[in-house]
Amino acid sequence: MDLVQLEIFKAVAEHGSISAAAAQIHRVPSNLTTRIKQLEQDLGVDLFIREKSRLRLSPAGWSFLEYARRILDLVQEARATVAGEEPQGAFPLGSLESTAAVRIPELLAAYNQLHPKVDLDLSTGPSGTMIDGVLSGRLAAAFVDGPVLHPALEGVPAFEEEMVIIAPLNHAPVQRAADVNGENIYAFRSNCSYRHHFEKWFSTDAAVPGKIFEMESYHGMLACVSAGAGLALMPRKMLQSMPGSATVSVWPLTADFRYLTTWLVWRRGTVSRSLSMFVRLLEERGVVRADA
Repeated sequence: MDLVQLEIFKAVAEHGSISAAAAQIHRVPSNLTTRIKQLEQDLGVDLFIREKSRLRLSPAGWSFLEYARRILDLVQEARATVAGEEPQGAFPLGSLESTAAVRIPELLAAYNQLHPKVDLDLSTGPSGTMIDGVLSGRLAAAFVDGPVLHPALEGVPAFEEEMVIIAPLNHAPVQRAADVNGENIYAFRSNCSYRHHFEKWFSTDAAVPGKIFEMESYHGMLACVSAGAGLALMPRKMLQSMPGSATVSVWPLTADFRYLTTWLVWRRGTVSRSLSMFVRLLEERGVVRADA
């Protein structure tokens, strides 16, 4: 097994086609076919399921792809470190929507100024989607609700968020979940950690929400709540950043549910130079804090 085989395998796995991979890495298709077969013989497993003109990764292939990406990333990092190069190249970063909106714009601007050769690409979504992106190698790192206990991930705490419930202006006081038992709520999709937190707040008080309406943005949630149609949970700092925040009533959660910590996570053992510089900037700025 050598690095060329790993690069060929990665290209074929990502394109699902020998011809498309060959065009990307500027090799003839027959060479890729031969090197893939040699790699499979060396490993003693089939890495692909062959279907006419397309290739699908086998279960063993999916597992090997993660290791191949890690090895190639480490080799690139080692070369850059030995050569004393400044960070450069693609740096795909994921983030919760609220974190991207109100927590990291200044951080990203500072990073871009310090490392202009890095092509930072930001994606947003629920914690579950962001974690999947990091595990698959699509994202180098992501800001997610923590702590993250997955054995393949590591990270650092970044921000502490105060979570609040928003309700219509004329709503009765919300001191506990039992006060809003059966009321409709607005939340992100089921893989959102904030939604899980909201549902747990209900269940811990032997209460249940009414219908859960799935939304795509905090602005949509705010608009619906302001119209008197239900409740929503969001970080206070996110709420304060939005026009219309004064059109709803705001209720803090009980102590056990009031604060959540956002973490920056990445795959264990795969810290690129771009990521290490990003983590250093994060730590230098001392961004972990609570908003009372």
